[in-house]
Amino acid sequence: MAIVVAPWVIAQEATWRSIEHWARMPEGRAWGSTSTLDVDRAGNVWVFERCGANACDESALPPVIQFDPTGRFVRAFGENLFVFPHSIHVDRDDNIWVADAAGKGAKGHTVVKLNREGKVLLTLGKPGVAGDALDTFNRPSAVITAPNGDIYVSDGHGGDSNARIKKFARDGSLIKTWGKKGTAPGEFGELHGIALDSTGRVFVADRGNNRIQIFDADGNYITEWKQFGRPSGIYIDASDTLYVTDHASNAKNNPGVRRGIRIGSAKDGVVQTHIPAVGLTPDQENVGEGLAADGKGTIYAAEVARRSVTKYVRQ
Repeated sequence: MAIVVAPWVIAQEATWRSIEHWARMPEGRAWGSTSTLDVDRAGNVWVFERCGANACDESALPPVIQFDPTGRFVRAFGENLFVFPHSIHVDRDDNIWVADAAGKGAKGHTVVKLNREGKVLLTLGKPGVAGDALDTFNRPSAVITAPNGDIYVSDGHGGDSNARIKKFARDGSLIKTWGKKGTAPGEFGELHGIALDSTGRVFVADRGNNRIQIFDADGNYITEWKQFGRPSGIYIDASDTLYVTDHASNAKNNPGVRRGIRIGSAKDGVVQTHIPAVGLTPDQENVGEGLAADGKGTIYAAEVARRSVTKYVRQ
C-alpha cells in the first residue's frame, strides 16, 4: 500500500495559558518524573508517577494518583507493584490500566488493570520477565481499550525491546500480534503511545521513525502521518480531535521540526493548532511527554524533566 502523507496545514499558533505545577501533591510528597496521565468522565486527572524519582523499584510510594478537576489530591495506590511507570488509561467503566515499561526482580514488563480503589483485576505479561513470546512483553510503552473491551498494547520502547502491537480480548486472551523493528510501513522504531479513533482505527506513536502509523482494528496498515512531529504522547477525544506532543525533535532527530503540542483531526490529518514548546534554544525546549484532554478545551501534559503536570487553557 502506498504511503499517504496528509498535508501539513497549520493555522496560526494559538495562544494558550499554561499553568505549571497545577496538580498538588499531599504535604511531604515530592513529584517524580511522569510521562503519562489520563482524564476520566468526571474530569478527574489520573497520573502514573515514578515515586518521587525516575523509577519505583526502590520505593514504597503509591504511583497511581488521582487529582480532582481543581488539582486537589484525592487518592493514590499501587505501591510495591511497579518498576517504571510509563502509561495510564482510564476505560469506559472507570477502570485504570497501566503499562510498566521496565523490570526488576519479580516486577515489571506488565500491563495491569485496576479498579478505582486499586484492586488488581487483570495482569497481562509475566511480572519481571522480558521476552518476545506470545505471553510476555519487553518494555510495554502504552495501553488503550476499545468500546467492545478489546485491549491494544504497544509492546516495546526502543533499544533492545520489542517493536510490536499486541491485541487482546477483554478477558486477556491474545487475539493477534503485528509489527517488528524497522522503518517500512508496519514496522516500528521506538514505540511510545497508542490511541483509537471513533471508527476503531489504531494510531501508533512510532517516535523512533518520526511518524504516527495508522492501522485498522485487525492490524492492517493504512497510512502514516509525519506532520505531527516526533510523537511521544498521542490522544484522541470523542470528537476525533487528535492531540500529539513532540518533546523529542532536535537537530539530530527530526531536524527542522519545532517541539510542542499539535492539535488536528484524526479524520484527515490536518494540523490546525501548534502550541510551541518553551525554551532557550530549539533543543532545550520543554513540553510534556504524555498528554490528555478533557473535551472542554483543557489539555493536561505530563512532564518528565520538570516533574509536574502542566495544564493548558486556551485564551
